[in-house]
Amino acid sequence: MIEDAPVLALHRPDRRPSAAQIAAFVDVPTGFVVDALGGGGALAPEIKPVVAEQAHFVGVALPCHCRPDDNLAVFAALTLAKAGDVIVAAADGYRGAAVAGDNLLGMARNAGAVAFVTDGCVRDRKGIAALEFPCFATGLTPNSPARKGPGTAGLPVVLGGVVVASGDLAIGDEEGVVIVPFVRIDETIRRLVGVREAEAVLEARVKAGLVVPDFIAPLLAEQTKS
Repeated sequence: MIEDAPVLALHRPDRRPSAAQIAAFVDVPTGFVVDALGGGGALAPEIKPVVAEQAHFVGVALPCHCRPDDNLAVFAALTLAKAGDVIVAAADGYRGAAVAGDNLLGMARNAGAVAFVTDGCVRDRKGIAALEFPCFATGLTPNSPARKGPGTAGLPVVLGGVVVASGDLAIGDEEGVVIVPFVRIDETIRRLVGVREAEAVLEARVKAGLVVPDFIAPLLAEQTKS
């Protein structure tokens, strides 16, 4: 017999990136971060900024999990939020009701959060735009949720095909959101140096007229031999 889940399960995050680690990702394109991670880390492509002009953010992930048609967990996350957090609300892709609206996002901003990300829908686009608060979702719906639970805040979630835990870094821009696991932050920062250099070299060569990249020639030579 499965026992009923508690209405709320909260865990106060016990790890947090340093200010220097966070600063290392400011103004870095999400594509560069993905390359530094080895080709992954981006949330599902349907999770996009509600207001394209308000897409850029870097912050510390504060995950919460909402049951379908319910957003009690997001309100619980407000009690854990610190300055610089990104509230990441997993709704298991449910799109029948909004996970948040402009007033709830205004509360998140007042709590110090710098962005909101969900794999569900939100509402009140005009009000969200007025907040100038980055919000990523899979769509818009005027349907409103209940606040009954159960839900979790501060515990790991799976959102957009990626595991998100408290203390991970979340980076967003027009192309989407990338999650950098806490234990890989320093490694990713080191790799970003090489990614930037490689991108700059290739961009310069393309502007100079490059048609076929160097790695193609050896592959063609192997095909000729066979």
